[in-house]
Amino acid sequence: MVSAILKTNILIVGGYGAVGRVIAQTLADKFPGLVIVAGRSYEKANALAKASDGKVKPYQLDLTTAHENPEILDGVAAVVMCLDVPDMRFIQQILQRGIHYIDITANDEILQQIEALADVAKVGGSTAVLSVGLSPGLTNLLAKYVQTQFDNIHQINIHILLGLGDAHGAAATRWTVQNLNADYTIRENGKPRQVSSFVEHKLAYFPDDFRKKEVYRFNLADQHVVTRTLDLPSVSTWITFDPNSSAILMAFLRRSGLSKLLRYQWVEAITVKLSTAVQRGSDKFIGQVEARGEKDGRMQTHTISVTGKGQSRATGLVTAQVVEQLLSDGFPPGVFHSEHLIEPLPFIHRLTEGDFVFHENVQTSEVLS
Repeated sequence: MVSAILKTNILIVGGYGAVGRVIAQTLADKFPGLVIVAGRSYEKANALAKASDGKVKPYQLDLTTAHENPEILDGVAAVVMCLDVPDMRFIQQILQRGIHYIDITANDEILQQIEALADVAKVGGSTAVLSVGLSPGLTNLLAKYVQTQFDNIHQINIHILLGLGDAHGAAATRWTVQNLNADYTIRENGKPRQVSSFVEHKLAYFPDDFRKKEVYRFNLADQHVVTRTLDLPSVSTWITFDPNSSAILMAFLRRSGLSKLLRYQWVEAITVKLSTAVQRGSDKFIGQVEARGEKDGRMQTHTISVTGKGQSRATGLVTAQVVEQLLSDGFPPGVFHSEHLIEPLPFIHRLTEGDFVFHENVQTSEVLS
């Protein structure tokens, strides 16, 4: 299998951003000279290529017109998408040509549009892997694992803690700012319920310092995806930041209505610029799944977490590991989310061979009558 991989290229769109850079550098160490970093700025792509001592090749690519330049796909085995695509035309070309596709978006609307291309992928013989990264991605795998620990699962809460001392890319920061005003639908007790980002909050128990922290509802894709893929009755995603004051401020802006000012492009642009320029707090991250249900006639709460430093780095390393597994092991053609294809514990254990840590805690309560 390795010899086949070495004859083909890996195209990373948005590959010089905070996450894309990690993916590119990680894969370039294993496949030197076969990684292409593409984006609107050739200068940024070329700077990364020079810093890699030739392991990475630069390319200028604008996603809005990428479908008009199919030659970029010549000799490519896999495309890793680190940006939110404007439409499906380029992705459709990729899948029609039998090229594998990996997407790290946290936007469920985009994920559902790619899901609709499943027949295109099957005919083309390509595999698309979605929900790749930290959230969605790692959290999906944690949810898949914890589901197997119950006879009957009632509820899953996904908790994300992000340290704002980490370097966050402008695209990811802009997406977070835009979703501060999001109203969306979750499944609760098997029924749809309308909720809003940063309006509801609750306490979550994190393993980093053994304290509870306030977490806030947020419109990350994992809660929507695992509801579909794992058929769970109740799923919600909650987020907070380090420092905690940032989360409190965002909740205040939402509840007071001041967050509506972010709908003005100039306000959004200033907010994104300030947020990416000023780094406060630690660089730690925590991805956690807390599940409650029935096990052996008792109610049980099962909590699993992965902790580490550098959310962008973690997202990049998870993605690179998925790409390696896709190219080396092979997956069936079609469109899948990571939890469809990947066994959670072996994947997580490989990831935590570095400086990430896996935590697991089980609490059993009352006997059911």
